[in-house]
Amino acid sequence: MISEPGQSGATRYVLFDVDGTLIDAVDNQRMVWRTWAERYGLDPDEVYRVALRTRPMETFAQVAPDRDAQKCLAELHELEDEDVRNGTYTAFAGAPELLNALRPGAWALVTSNYEHRVRGRFARTGLPVPEVLVDAAAVEEGKPSPVPYLQAAARLGAQPEDCLVIEDASSGVQSGLRAGMTVWGVNTPAAVDGVHRHFDTLHEAVRDILAFVSGPRPHRPEGSTTVK
Repeated sequence: MISEPGQSGATRYVLFDVDGTLIDAVDNQRMVWRTWAERYGLDPDEVYRVALRTRPMETFAQVAPDRDAQKCLAELHELEDEDVRNGTYTAFAGAPELLNALRPGAWALVTSNYEHRVRGRFARTGLPVPEVLVDAAAVEEGKPSPVPYLQAAARLGAQPEDCLVIEDASSGVQSGLRAGMTVWGVNTPAAVDGVHRHFDTLHEAVRDILAFVSGPRPHRPEGSTTVK
């Protein structure tokens, strides 16, 4: 873990990943990819392993290089849309309390999924949707590129050093770090490499996240780290 960027004391903002951070969708994602893989006669476990660290088109290039990538994507989208309509979703403990406590305009969602699916899942779990939502269609470069988080900050009118990123995955953590933001990890048994702080669950992080946006904190010496 590394030291947090210097903080200016200006308005603070929180940028959330969605799947695995606010909404528990692991089983849904695994089932969608399993169904897709079985249609193509591929090993579901291997396909899912690749899908966890790549965007869909990159996944297809690795696991099914001889297939029509656009057809693969269309079938995957059909399965994902069906899952949004009929799958079972739950919000992680602490998510409703946290999102409803944040000031409008002070937070955003940054997801590798698509906006209509996020809205569908949030509607089913009762979570509020913020003014700014950066999805897969909004950027040409996805995580771990800094572009998604930088775009969210720009749309909020925020400076990167005044943003806190909440993530659960390595690609998202790297995206936030490369954007020059403070990055905290949640919902993993061990800290993801690079995070400034780690919480076993989102619920454990709620108080600290709200404290971050409420005002400036004392400057932390260069090189200091926090493990929680």
